[in-house]
Amino acid sequence: MALLSIIIPVFNEVKTLSSVIEAVRACSLKDVQLVVVDDYSTDGTRQLLDGELGDDIDLVVMHEKNRGKGAALRTGIEAATGKYVVFQDADLEYDPNELQLMLDLLEKGEADVVYGSRFLNPEIKKISPFWHRMVNRGLTEYSNFFTGLRLTDMETCYKMFPKRVLDQITLTEDRFGVEPEITAKAAALGLSFLEIPISYDRRTFDDGKKIGARDGFRALYVITKYAFVD
Repeated sequence: MALLSIIIPVFNEVKTLSSVIEAVRACSLKDVQLVVVDDYSTDGTRQLLDGELGDDIDLVVMHEKNRGKGAALRTGIEAATGKYVVFQDADLEYDPNELQLMLDLLEKGEADVVYGSRFLNPEIKKISPFWHRMVNRGLTEYSNFFTGLRLTDMETCYKMFPKRVLDQITLTEDRFGVEPEITAKAAALGLSFLEIPISYDRRTFDDGKKIGARDGFRALYVITKYAFVD
């Protein structure tokens, strides 16, 4: 069993996937299981995974139709064998070198769950436009209101959990609603959360960013839903 499973959900990321895999393998983490879940890419990503990247990845799972990020994370979690699990987007927005500190905090028992917060980064105003910060802040505060947490970045990709915790959580959201869902359900277990500041290289929609306005409205729905569901 690996110490850490890194789950990378992928959909049409042929331009960035090789660089992400290289960055993960080059970081200081040891004893890592790398799990890539391809969510039915049509841009050549699947051929890349079948070819030159195959030797650098411990496990590749191919979806037979496009199902969404949440569905890809569920597939990855089921396949993961590490003591801990973290999510890594397939673009270049997040730096894998920051995962070591998150893992150290879990190993030391500083918290049950560790999130990497983009909004604790003092440079965030230079990186992220005002509207992006306000939308994320609004969703995070709305989530906090119901969960009782004091997070600054509920929507962050960098969420690290013990695998035994994820095995207690049943996820149902297929798209980006998985972010508030997993936060709400982990909070309902009474887990302690810790955030650390992380760097962030924000990608634009022209660069291939996939989350959109409907995902924001879905997040509001999911937060409300799990506030009133046991």
